[in-house]
Amino acid sequence: MNEHRYADRVRSVEMSGIRKLFEAGGPDAINLGIGQPDFDTPDHIKMAAIAAIREGRTGYTPNAGIPELREAICEKFARENNLTYRPEQILVTAGGSEALHLVMEALVDPGDRVLFTDPGFVSYAALAAFAGGKPEGVPLDADLHIDVERAKEQMDGARVFILNSPGNPTGAVESEESIRALVEYAGDRGVTVVSDEVYEHFIYEKEHVSAARFGEDVITVNAASKTYAMTGWRVGYLAAPEDYIPEFLKVHQYAQACATSISQYAAFAAYAGDQEPVARMRSEYRARRDLLYDGLTGIGFDFPRPEGAFYMFVPMGQTLIEKAVNAGIIIVPGGAFGSRAPEYARFSYATSRENLSRAVGRLGELVG
Repeated sequence: MNEHRYADRVRSVEMSGIRKLFEAGGPDAINLGIGQPDFDTPDHIKMAAIAAIREGRTGYTPNAGIPELREAICEKFARENNLTYRPEQILVTAGGSEALHLVMEALVDPGDRVLFTDPGFVSYAALAAFAGGKPEGVPLDADLHIDVERAKEQMDGARVFILNSPGNPTGAVESEESIRALVEYAGDRGVTVVSDEVYEHFIYEKEHVSAARFGEDVITVNAASKTYAMTGWRVGYLAAPEDYIPEFLKVHQYAQACATSISQYAAFAAYAGDQEPVARMRSEYRARRDLLYDGLTGIGFDFPRPEGAFYMFVPMGQTLIEKAVNAGIIIVPGGAFGSRAPEYARFSYATSRENLSRAVGRLGELVG
């Protein structure tokens, strides 16, 4: 049998270290590896999807998304982010992941430098590589925030800078001063900022600041996935200067056509409807954060308290990380998020308090 051939840009990318853990562990394993809410999608959102099915709204939608959803997203930006968009500036996608993919494919030429934090979300480097770009990590400081001055040094000559706040895997929330400084410097250097804000509603002491407040060449990526516990519904979106949208639409049309119609009607109910479930989830995540942080620091780990998202990035050392995974505590080694934090591991607290307490107890036995 002849050996099959593959594109070098795809062969060079490893499978996600997170997805490998999706079904990891035995029956007694405690899975703290997956960044997926353990809450059910709120009822009013599910009912909107059921109504869409019953009403036969199961065909193709406009490529950019149903008008009412794009209008609701504009209203959300005005209400929550102090930003003004028109529906023509919104493109509904199959999750935030597709939105990031569209941006890379439309903006990045072969060899273009794409900057993102290292450690940072696993998709950034892979999507940049798929587009033919050159992925390049930006360091964090000792408190796991972006080192602004180092980032500015690397920005000269780059094509795209991806800003993720609250951050995955760190849980760090960047300050208004840092975000403004990064966006304004990028604007001066002709670098497009892509602001990944999917965890914006899960911040515990600080406030969320949208990067698009400080510059014109900013593309905001977001999704219903985390905010409304809708990961499997696959609805995200991007908001951008209007002249970008036709170029993104070209890739979207040929790769996806449109986000799932039923999911779009559900997302409309999410953005236009009752927001109390989001506040309830945020309160529970905060309680879980405190439980896990107190537990881990109580057995000797030293790291900053996460300010947002539902992750902790913990310095453990590779030997202990391996022991923890072998003991059924499923966490993600720092090497999955870049090259600069191999001694760290990401814990997700998007699971029950009981599971978190069990994990801390089991880890304490390994440390002790």
